[in-house]
Amino acid sequence: MKTSIITFVLVLFFVTISYTQDKEQPPVGGEPKNFIIPKKQVVSFPNGLRLVMVPYGSIPKVTIHISVKTGNIHEKEKEVWLSDLMSDLMEEGTDSLNSKQIANKMASMGGNLGIASGVHTITLNTSVLYEFGPDAIKLMASVLKNPAWPETEIDRLKNDLKRRLSVALTRSQTQARTSFYSTIYPDHPYGRLFPTTENIDSYSIENVKSFYNANIGAKRTTVYIAGKFDADKVKEAVEKAFGDWKEGPEGFYPEAKPISSPSVQIIDRPNAPQSTIIYGLPVVDPSHPDYTALDVTNSILGGSFASRITSNIREDKGYTYSPYSFVDNNFKSSIWAEMADVTTEFTSASLQEINNEIIKLQNEIPTEEELKGIQNYESGIFVLRNSTPNGIIGQMVFLEVHGLEEDYLTNRVKNINAVTPEKVKEIAKKYIRPEKMTLVIVGDKEKVEKQMKEAKNKVKD
Repeated sequence: MKTSIITFVLVLFFVTISYTQDKEQPPVGGEPKNFIIPKKQVVSFPNGLRLVMVPYGSIPKVTIHISVKTGNIHEKEKEVWLSDLMSDLMEEGTDSLNSKQIANKMASMGGNLGIASGVHTITLNTSVLYEFGPDAIKLMASVLKNPAWPETEIDRLKNDLKRRLSVALTRSQTQARTSFYSTIYPDHPYGRLFPTTENIDSYSIENVKSFYNANIGAKRTTVYIAGKFDADKVKEAVEKAFGDWKEGPEGFYPEAKPISSPSVQIIDRPNAPQSTIIYGLPVVDPSHPDYTALDVTNSILGGSFASRITSNIREDKGYTYSPYSFVDNNFKSSIWAEMADVTTEFTSASLQEINNEIIKLQNEIPTEEELKGIQNYESGIFVLRNSTPNGIIGQMVFLEVHGLEEDYLTNRVKNINAVTPEKVKEIAKKYIRPEKMTLVIVGDKEKVEKQMKEAKNKVKD
């Protein structure tokens, strides 16, 4: 028996060698295909509410996603996280059901209810067995339209927010982002990431109700349905649940005017073994013709694991473990930034290498091979994001938030692969400009300032 196993292994070994010799290169992948949005039905109701239904897949479940175009973006200066408190209170029940009863009802349908407040939307989301779709819609509508606002729960929920705030503010990346965004968006909710504990303490049920009445209503609401469902029954359920709902305010987002501020701020963390760096500036948003090329350029520069900045300061130099660049999309405004936690003694050197990679990309086109690898990566990630009902809904919400047409999605893969090496160089030179960047460093100020001064003196010499 042992001899036969050895013989089998040897045969397998030599077959593998022979195959490898015959097949030195892996087979060429197929041509990337554009994403096709599944056929959908859109229904508009007299009060302004929209219903979007997308049949998808054969699994007997339906995803229901109610999106309201409001959130942190509509908070005033002393209302930061008020929308978060509002969504937390909505989870506590309706005028006829408490939170436990709601949870039990959702569980009996095979799902659970999630409520979340984001920058641009407040969402109610669930996935249930498809036959319970109309019942889930009715229950979710009641939660959105008839919140109980229990006074007995507000102190507990405010304390939860304060704990979240306290934990977040201990992190150096949180501190860096707070300073960075407030510099770029000084007079807009985008620049107000965190409240003070005094802000949270001041919030009352009346504040929550006032925010709700000013920002929630049918005109700002879209009900997305994806998966397996009976379209007629879903439409009837939405009409019964929301048909008599108040219109509420028109949907709009206050447009920001970001500032390109070539500034440096060092936030002191004495004896910190690492410096947290965030370094970036405002760029174009998804509605701009250059956006797709900017996205590809970001992936080459720092937005993927094989990117240039990552290869440089992580793989080659060992200054950091997890650097990354990103494009943060806001309404009519985006930000490009590089973020990294670097060893304190290499803070200045890391910044120099980041700048070197930016300048190199501005002056030299990437190779076709490098660009193609990034394009395949971007195309593949995009397709994966659209492979589930939640993924498809997420893409449609993205279109609605940014005021985009469907061809943004249907032509996305084609447009990614149409970016040329020359275009990447042009985009880097046009938008990724170190002389206009805001730099925030959280670290040992004395050591960092000394390094920065030494680096500046070397340049002069």
